[in-house]
Amino acid sequence: MRNLLLLGSFGAGEIIIIALIVLLLFGGKKIPELMKGIGKGVKSFKDGVKGIEDEINADDSKETKKEEK
Repeated sequence: MRNLLLLGSFGAGEIIIIALIVLLLFGGKKIPELMKGIGKGVKSFKDGVKGIEDEINADDSKETKKEEK
């Protein structure tokens, strides 16, 4: 099981090699676009989660108001 999880064995050298491979595959101009897209996706996901949490909290507050009456 430990051999399958390689994340613990990454060092600085391996990270640099991976970064160079990504740079070669996508090119220098494409990487900022990819990072911008990832950032927008993460922001959208967080907004969606926050919206769901807000709905749950609103439903809970409505139920507590009904119980108080």
